[in-house]
Amino acid sequence: MVSSLIRALAVTVSHRAAAGVYEDRSGPVLVSLLSAAGCAVDGPVVVADGAPVSDVLRSAVSRSYDVVVTTGGTGLTPLDLTPEMTREVLDREIPGIAEALRAAGAAAGVPAAILSRGVAGVAGQTLIVNLPGSTGGVRDGMAVLAPVLGHAVSQIHGGDHVRAAAERLPGSAWHQRADQGMMGLWDVCAAGRSPSPSLICSASRSNCARSG
Repeated sequence: MVSSLIRALAVTVSHRAAAGVYEDRSGPVLVSLLSAAGCAVDGPVVVADGAPVSDVLRSAVSRSYDVVVTTGGTGLTPLDLTPEMTREVLDREIPGIAEALRAAGAAAGVPAAILSRGVAGVAGQTLIVNLPGSTGGVRDGMAVLAPVLGHAVSQIHGGDHVRAAAERLPGSAWHQRADQGMMGLWDVCAAGRSPSPSLICSASRSNCARSG
């Protein structure tokens, strides 16, 4: 079972930053947001795209990090290889995370967010997520990832579904939102969190999701 402290590694993927000719701006933002999400964070480790990405990911898995989040290398240029390098390391992909990240960016008013090729998945017992290389992309991405991070890590380590814990909560934590069209069919958190067909409130930020 995973401990309450999530060990995270932040990785910046940038040829120019790795060469020292460009300041890493998104990496420090990622570290700050991971820390705010309750993680003990190392990094940012700055690497060039390509083979160094798979190398640092394999190293992180071997060192038993719970989470590795990368920033950069997810675009369409010939040098953007982070998704390919990440897939080499993953045992299982989690398509829903990558889809939610792109949707959140587009919803935040960044149409180009749908061009991100970032992936997410599990390698060993490590959750790996690719975020875009911009500071805004990191903020939008962590807004999606942070509420489910604790539950994802728990599940990877064999934890029970949150549904079982939530059913023991006194009273109802969820209600139906009226007058939302199709959204009216979705559960909505009484605490005001974003509606989703896969979220359930358990009165804990780290346990704010369930599967099924």
